[in-house]
Amino acid sequence: MGKASRTKQEPDRRARIAAQREAQRRAEQRRRIYLAGGSILVVVIVVVAFVLVKLNSNGGTAASSSNGPTGAALAAVTKQVTDIPSSVTDQVAGGKIPAAFFVDAKTSSAVSSVSTSMGSYFATVDGTALTENGKPEVLFIGSEYCPFCGAQRWAMINAFSRFGTFTGLTTSHSSSSDSYPNTPTYTFYGSTYTSKYISFTSVELQHNYRTGNSSSSSVPYVTLQTPTTAQNTIMADYDPGSGDGGPIPFIDFGNKYVQVGNISPLTPQLLAGKTWAQVATAMNDPSSALGSAEDANANYETAAICVLTNNQPATACTPTIQKLESTLAK
Repeated sequence: MGKASRTKQEPDRRARIAAQREAQRRAEQRRRIYLAGGSILVVVIVVVAFVLVKLNSNGGTAASSSNGPTGAALAAVTKQVTDIPSSVTDQVAGGKIPAAFFVDAKTSSAVSSVSTSMGSYFATVDGTALTENGKPEVLFIGSEYCPFCGAQRWAMINAFSRFGTFTGLTTSHSSSSDSYPNTPTYTFYGSTYTSKYISFTSVELQHNYRTGNSSSSSVPYVTLQTPTTAQNTIMADYDPGSGDGGPIPFIDFGNKYVQVGNISPLTPQLLAGKTWAQVATAMNDPSSALGSAEDANANYETAAICVLTNNQPATACTPTIQKLESTLAK
């Protein structure tokens, strides 16, 4: 091969080598981009999976279904609910609750009749006195998922705070997949109550989410607390309902009175779309439909307890409350 041929081929060879190196560089660059992209995708998948697991662990609810205030905000709301002045609650008195809700049910047939004919009632019963540690006992049976229980706890917390002190109360909401979803409320689970006048026992039967975080109404809610045999017997005696356990909420005042459900006009619908702070504020406003309904329920619960305590203390059993005692069936 001549010198001229070698001279001509040398630039071609160098050009091919340069082209190969450039191709290799580009291939390596693409490989790194793919690797980086793959790593980012993995991170995204992990984050999404973590979020889904977190949602499922909270009953599948989103931020809009928050369990409510905590810390200082919770303390402020709770104080508003527990410290409503008697001047406000006395102004509400019995509110707009019809007298027809207060019934005599001192026999099993009478209980069966009222349970069948009325969805909610406040009955005078005739059971063996229910006591604990020498004091009249009030028994509450409800569930966190239940919007009617959710509406009732606000009134109960106010009423019982007139006789003692709650500690460890936390906020919650009713089921996100049931009627009146996400009704703002408290839960008695994990709280304690002390009083020199009464004992208070609460049984929160179920959580506010279903087994497997299902939204199907055929899937049961997750069990939270199990009532004792004696508690089940009390509920069966005075709240037979149409199915297992009967309707809730159920409140037994020393086996002297029982309250089943919300006493109208209190309904979960009044709490729809409200924040916890808004409910607490309404309860301090006797002109508010929600506040009047909650306070009237609280006043009648207070009247029932005052019968059990012989109208002690006077700060709770005001003349207005004692007038409501006469409304309760004898």
